[in-house]
Amino acid sequence: MAQITFIQPDGSARVVDAPEGETLMIAATTAGVDGIVAECGGSCMCATCHCLVVSGPTEALPVMEDAERDTLEFTAQDMQDTSRLTCQIKATEALSGLTLRVVGR
Repeated sequence: MAQITFIQPDGSARVVDAPEGETLMIAATTAGVDGIVAECGGSCMCATCHCLVVSGPTEALPVMEDAERDTLEFTAQDMQDTSRLTCQIKATEALSGLTLRVVGR
């Protein structure tokens, strides 16, 4: 299990326990993290699970695939160099301590 901190749109922090292999989007929506809408259900199409990587074990993040990059470039609001879609990141123990800022809509 990985402990992931989400900084919600109002600035409050929410620590979520993400089971191994579950996407961070599912962990966030299950825990009721504000701003993670997940309209497409994790299909990498809507960017409503867009977050910015703030700190933590960033080297443990999976490499961004072309589909995620394309969705961020063409769909995401306020894309930045640290942008990621939480539907494309599966929880691993190595990600424990990761902090993400929810972009929200």
